[in-house]
Amino acid sequence: MLGNERSPKLFDELLHSLCADYQIHYSLTQEAKTNSNIKRGLRNDDGTGVMIGCTKVGNVLGYRMVDGEREPMEGRLIYRGYDLSELVDAYIREERFGFSETAYLLLFGNLPTREQLSAFESLLHSCTALPENFTEDMILKNPSHDIMNKLGRSVLALYSNDPSPDDLSVENMMRQSIELVARFPVIVAYAYVVKRHYFENDSLYLHRPEPELSIAENFLRMIRPDKHFTHEEARLLDLCLVCHAEHGGGNNSTFSCRCVSSTGTDTYSAIAAAVGSLKGPKHGGANRQVLRQFEEIKQNVRDWQDEDEVAAYVRRILLGEVGDRSGLVYGMGHAVYTLSDPRTVILKRSARKLAQERGMLAELELMEAIERVTPPTFAAITGSEKVMCANVDMYSGLIYRMLDIPPDLFTPLFAVARITGWCAHRMEELINAGKIIRPAYKNVQQHRDYIPLKKRHPHAPTHGIPHE
Repeated sequence: MLGNERSPKLFDELLHSLCADYQIHYSLTQEAKTNSNIKRGLRNDDGTGVMIGCTKVGNVLGYRMVDGEREPMEGRLIYRGYDLSELVDAYIREERFGFSETAYLLLFGNLPTREQLSAFESLLHSCTALPENFTEDMILKNPSHDIMNKLGRSVLALYSNDPSPDDLSVENMMRQSIELVARFPVIVAYAYVVKRHYFENDSLYLHRPEPELSIAENFLRMIRPDKHFTHEEARLLDLCLVCHAEHGGGNNSTFSCRCVSSTGTDTYSAIAAAVGSLKGPKHGGANRQVLRQFEEIKQNVRDWQDEDEVAAYVRRILLGEVGDRSGLVYGMGHAVYTLSDPRTVILKRSARKLAQERGMLAELELMEAIERVTPPTFAAITGSEKVMCANVDMYSGLIYRMLDIPPDLFTPLFAVARITGWCAHRMEELINAGKIIRPAYKNVQQHRDYIPLKKRHPHAPTHGIPHE
């Protein structure tokens, strides 16, 4: 048909025809989905999650069950038994960076002593150096438009530089975990500056992390040409990392990591799967969606302080009349949280001072207005009594903008934080599980008798294939 040389026109026609037939014949009907007791999204009809395991790493609390019904509550996020809000309050009160302590807690299960924390931070810094020739071969010679793509490829490449990549002992997995926590910020920062150099004609600079600086400080130092950052900027970024470090076993990327880990595969394969999951716009990429929609609202709402005007435009978004026509207000709603997302509460509170300093207070207040008007507007349109709150993506993108962090780094920064939770869950999965995770899918395709090739007619799904 096509011979040894592919005809672009013929290929495109063939592909178009095959895909058109595929969509007609293999799309699942709503009836098939409804009648098969399918729990899409692994969520029950009452909004609760399908229980497939237990964990000591993290807990996400957004409602309580009372007489079999979900009762909304203020959200809480628990790290190894400790409330995130208490951890953050301590970091703020004591005026210190908290991400390395949070990483220690998630990996080892307990809060460190001052001596243990100091030793752990020294260990992290000793692991920041990438393997020999890794920067040149994996990052400089293979630039990518997408930093998450580069991160995933780099994680897989680290397998070849590990003397014991398939060793599943606790000591080896912990060694790998510490190295990944230390190396993720470096890989992301280097991938970003290389991307700017090759695709945006910017200067190339690679700043090495300094041992006396925190992960947040070093990250800002590595991505900026002049290495300059303020203490307040670094403190806010550190807070973002703490809030994104862990979110239970059921979020998509962590579940992907646990699912892949259950096969007994190596650490790098499992973490690469988590990176691929986080990249998606319905997961880690959501903060960019929020910011894109926010820019649209800014341009189309004349008076940002007029909540009626804000609500009117939000109504148009919900009706699918403007924007990407999805009918979604990005950053609003969550699968678990109802009255509030604790991460949102923390970040919004902490961002106000910097917003004032950067002349962005009006933007922050506009976002707060969107947060206030969306639930009643949604209820008025749909008649739904669903309780809706702003999730962490609502404000994280705006905060990164305040920190002069480009959108290319929004989701990668999520990964820099979440690698701690991924590694903690992976080790827990391998230490305690045993069975491979294997959910069921109901087959709704009817049985068909085999038709010999010479007796087949040009009907769907092969109908309309062009011939040369």
